[in-house]
Amino acid sequence: MDDQLIKGNKSIEAMGRQLTLVLVSLLCVALAADAAVVERIFHVPIILFFLIVKNLTISRLCERRVITAVNGSLPGPTLKVSEGDTVVVHVINDSPYNITIHWHGIFQKRSAWADGPNMITQCPIVPGNKYVYKFNVTEQEGTLWWHAHASSLRATVYGALVIRPRNASYPFPKPYREVPILLGEWWNANVVDVETQAFLSGGSLSNVSDAFTINGRPGHLYKCSKNHAYELEVVAGETYLLRIINSAVNNQLFFKIASHSFTVVAVDASYTNPYHTDVVVIAPGQTVDALMIADAPPSSYYMAARAYASAGLDGPPFDNTTTTAIVRYANSSNRPLRPSMPSMPAFDDTRTAHRFYTNLTGLLRPETPAVPLHVDERMFVAFGLGVSPCEPSQVLCNRSRGAITASMNNVSFQFPASISLLEAHYNGLDDGAVYTSDFPDNPPVMFDFTDAKLNTDPTLTALLYTEKGTRVKKVKYGATVEVVLQNTAMIGAENHPLHLHGFNFFVLAQGFGNYNNATAARDGYNLVDPQVRNTIAVPLRGWAVIRFVANNPGVWIMHCHLEQHLPLGLAMAFEVEDGTTPESVLPPPPSDFPTC
Repeated sequence: MDDQLIKGNKSIEAMGRQLTLVLVSLLCVALAADAAVVERIFHVPIILFFLIVKNLTISRLCERRVITAVNGSLPGPTLKVSEGDTVVVHVINDSPYNITIHWHGIFQKRSAWADGPNMITQCPIVPGNKYVYKFNVTEQEGTLWWHAHASSLRATVYGALVIRPRNASYPFPKPYREVPILLGEWWNANVVDVETQAFLSGGSLSNVSDAFTINGRPGHLYKCSKNHAYELEVVAGETYLLRIINSAVNNQLFFKIASHSFTVVAVDASYTNPYHTDVVVIAPGQTVDALMIADAPPSSYYMAARAYASAGLDGPPFDNTTTTAIVRYANSSNRPLRPSMPSMPAFDDTRTAHRFYTNLTGLLRPETPAVPLHVDERMFVAFGLGVSPCEPSQVLCNRSRGAITASMNNVSFQFPASISLLEAHYNGLDDGAVYTSDFPDNPPVMFDFTDAKLNTDPTLTALLYTEKGTRVKKVKYGATVEVVLQNTAMIGAENHPLHLHGFNFFVLAQGFGNYNNATAARDGYNLVDPQVRNTIAVPLRGWAVIRFVANNPGVWIMHCHLEQHLPLGLAMAFEVEDGTTPESVLPPPPSDFPTC
């Protein structure tokens, strides 16, 4: 998979048409030469990539399907860079769909135009067009990833983004080998059609995935998949750094390897104190760097992943299958017909999930930012599902029941239709024509957010109805923001992974029930070595407290990374004003910026 990067003349071997092949070859040579000149003059490492998005015919689960993929592979290529690099990625859209690419976890300081969420920081790249994403990788090391941020295309348009230390030194023993492990989700149906059907019916996705995958392959437990299992060959006694990414669309996952354990050393490209465990729990959007020593008796073992369905078997339908890959010891004479299978947690094992999520702490290093103790902005954001009247275009919607929506502080986020939020912000269009800067700091009413009677008591029905709008929270540059994220039981209670673009945040505390703002609750904050993340799995019927410094001018969306909840409106955005220095001002958009 790592060898599938497209650079220079090699970048266009997957192109299907001869004319396009020649033209892109010439383009790559010219651009690579330009990058070399810039690097020589300004002494800035320029790393150049080409991602070509187009249709790919692939066989899975006894069926041949046409998917949207990058550089002719699933997953797409692993992009390898070093801290301090300037990254230039040419994205060519040769697919039939509008596309954007998000560099999940990259700060994008002074490059907000390259963040990628559709209609937030850019208009989409329409079929037949291209866009050059340019950004610096500064003060970040570890495992991140990239994925489509338009429609449901990230089901097949994704890949790893590995950031190595500039000095090639890790704060843990150097591993024998580094291995990206991308956990994905597969539909036999067209994922765009699945999302369209959900919108027309006024509900969330009813068509659950048909399989999970490890590095694009479902594994032996699925039909017609004898030859569709990823294999990792290991040498006995050596240590492997597994760069685990949950690129699944709608499912948190348990991940294990039979007869092996892990030492977690980083999450979301932020180092942690070593945490020993035999199971990794990972939400969509999150990454985990875990050391694994090949110390089992030489043989073959399954690595496996399956859903953590926090709502349980009585909740919404979910994919209850298990994906597997093989860890095979080199030069082993023991070749069992069936590798050893790990014992997986129950689908609704919230205790195991919460133990993993809450036992992680941040590794303190001289360059590690300290937790800011003074808070300028405090927010209490209650979020979950809700109901709103069916739209005229939702022709299959039950108009007596209404459409399923989602909201934060009762605001169901609406994406702009004709201009991106970042463009509107840059041009001062905050008068209500595109958006307003009045996202509420608190819910309109306070109630028992986790009470199951919300869905059955007629006197509480009014709480389920949401208001639609494009409302953002404006904050000054450099302000410290603390957000209490309160999960609710409305419509259905489940663990929601919330991702904040443009920033890392400190996870100060997590718990179950309703957050209590009493002194005792704040006394439980970890202000010394909290884990640092960009995506937080807020507990089922629970809460989490995060804190970050708004030192990145632009417009940054925070949204649920269960893909089916984003079009329902489970999102909001922070509008960070410019600072007073050239380094704290949002520059103008690039010349090739896509227009609507």
